[in-house]
Amino acid sequence: MNQKNLTILGCTGSIGVSTLEVVRQFPDRFEVAALAAGRNITLLREQIEEFCPRLVSVMDEELADKLSQSLRDLNTPPQIVFGPEGYKRVATIPEAEMLVSAMVGAAGLLPTLAAIEAGKHIALANKETLVIAGEIVMALAAEKNVRILPVDSEHSAIFQSLQGNHRSALKRILLTASGGPFFNKGAEELEKVTPEAALCHPNWSMGRKITIDSATLMNKGLEVIEARWLFDVPVDQIAVHIHPESIIHSMVEYIDGSVIAQLGMPDMKIPIAYALSYPDRIPVQGPHLDLFRLGKLTFYPPDMEKFPCLRLAYDASKKGSTLPAVLNAANEVAVHSFLDGQIGFSDIPYLIETTMNKHKASGSLTLERIIEADRWAREEAGRLAQSLSKR
Repeated sequence: MNQKNLTILGCTGSIGVSTLEVVRQFPDRFEVAALAAGRNITLLREQIEEFCPRLVSVMDEELADKLSQSLRDLNTPPQIVFGPEGYKRVATIPEAEMLVSAMVGAAGLLPTLAAIEAGKHIALANKETLVIAGEIVMALAAEKNVRILPVDSEHSAIFQSLQGNHRSALKRILLTASGGPFFNKGAEELEKVTPEAALCHPNWSMGRKITIDSATLMNKGLEVIEARWLFDVPVDQIAVHIHPESIIHSMVEYIDGSVIAQLGMPDMKIPIAYALSYPDRIPVQGPHLDLFRLGKLTFYPPDMEKFPCLRLAYDASKKGSTLPAVLNAANEVAVHSFLDGQIGFSDIPYLIETTMNKHKASGSLTLERIIEADRWAREEAGRLAQSLSKR
C-alpha cells in the first residue's frame, strides 16, 4: 500500500492535532510532507520532531527565527518559511498529494486556492474558503479535476449519505446543530454571557473562534453556505435541525421520503480519517456509538430571533456576490472583539448585520473583489466594535 503524503495547514489547531493523531495511528498509510502553523511554535516543534516534515511555515519572520533556533539540535531540520507566501509554498509542496486545509478564518482561502491550482486534493476543514469564494473555488476544482472532501462532521455526514444515489433524487439536506451552550437560555440571559461561558461547548472540543461561532449559531450559518457550494444545493433546500446529542451528524432527504443519516460519536477523527482515506474506511481508535446507552435522539427547530447570526448567513447566501465575504469578515472581527472583552455577546449579531447593511456589492464576482470586500468589512466592523466598547 502506497503512503499518501499530506500537507496540513493549521497543524497546531484542534483539527490539525486530530489529523496528526490519525497519521500517528496509520503510519503505513500517511506521511507528513509539510506543516503550517500560526504562533504556537512550542507545539509545532514537537510535531516536527515526531513527523519530520520537509517544509514548515509560521505566521511571521520573527517566529520563523525563533523556531529555527529551537530546531538547531535536529540532525535534519525542515526548511522554514513564513507569512502568506510561506503558507502558499507549504500548500503547493510537490511531494504532497493532499492538503488538509484547517487554518482558521479567511486566511485559509489563498493557500487552498494555490493547492487546487497545483492539483492537490483537498480535505477541507476551513469552511470560510467556500463561504467567501465558493463559486470560484468549486469552479477551479472542477477545472483541475481536484476532489474537495469535507472534514466538518456535518458535511462529511452529508457526503456519506449521498453515496450511491443520484443527485436528481435529492430533496433536502438536513443539517444538524448541537445548539451550543445557550440553546435553553432566554434572550435576556444571552446579554450577560461571558467569554468563559461561551467557550464551554457541551459536546465538542474545538478552537476558541469556532466555539464562539457555535454559541451564536454562526458556525451553522457558515456551514449552510459551505453545504450550498459543496453539494450544489440552493440554501432553501438546506434545513437546520438542532440536535443536542450531536450523534446524528446530518441527514439527506430524498424525493421518495427516505431519509439517510450518518451517526457516530462526536469525535473529529472519524470524518478526518474518512477524508484522508476516501474511498476506503480505516479502523480509527476511539469510542464507538452505543445506541442502547444513548437512549434517545431529540430535534428542535432553530430560533432565528434569539440567534440572528443564522438568519444573517441565510440572507448573505441568498443575496450572494461579496456579501458572504462581508458576513464572514465582520463575524471574525466581532468574535475577537467579544473574546477581548470589547463588546458583549449580543453585540456580535448587531455588529455583523450593521456591517452587512452598509455594504454595496457591485460588478461580477472576482477574487480581487472578494479580497477588497473582506478588507473593507474588517475595517468597518473594527470601527463599530470600538464605538460599542465606549458605551
